[in-house]
Amino acid sequence: MIKYLNIRSKQRIEFIDITSDVENALREAGIEDGVCYVYVPHTTAGVTINEGADPAVQRDIQNSLTRLVPHDMGYFHREGNSDAHIKSSIVGASAYVPIDGGKLTLGTWQSIYFCEFDGPRHRRTVLKFIRG
Repeated sequence: MIKYLNIRSKQRIEFIDITSDVENALREAGIEDGVCYVYVPHTTAGVTINEGADPAVQRDIQNSLTRLVPHDMGYFHREGNSDAHIKSSIVGASAYVPIDGGKLTLGTWQSIYFCEFDGPRHRRTVLKFIRG
């Protein structure tokens, strides 16, 4: 079963917590056991699972990625967003979470983040639920 999340980013680089949206979609799907695949079909965005309790962690990740891959480094890509493509490749376009008893089996501090690297934009995330 596939579900889609529509996401609107407000900043060029932004981590958007989509955990509750994924949990809501899981409840609607009625899957008790299996796997939830989260996929971002964009070349300048990604998805990660990381600390959800302290927003400073997302800022630290964003700042570190910006230091590693600055916005203007004389890239060849003419659109001016090569850094976003590179950051997307580093972070990745997919993640998966096991489902047990109708719930995502995230760790105590974990959240699922849509990672925007070329916003603000309207985006979409694909969720695929597979019964176990």
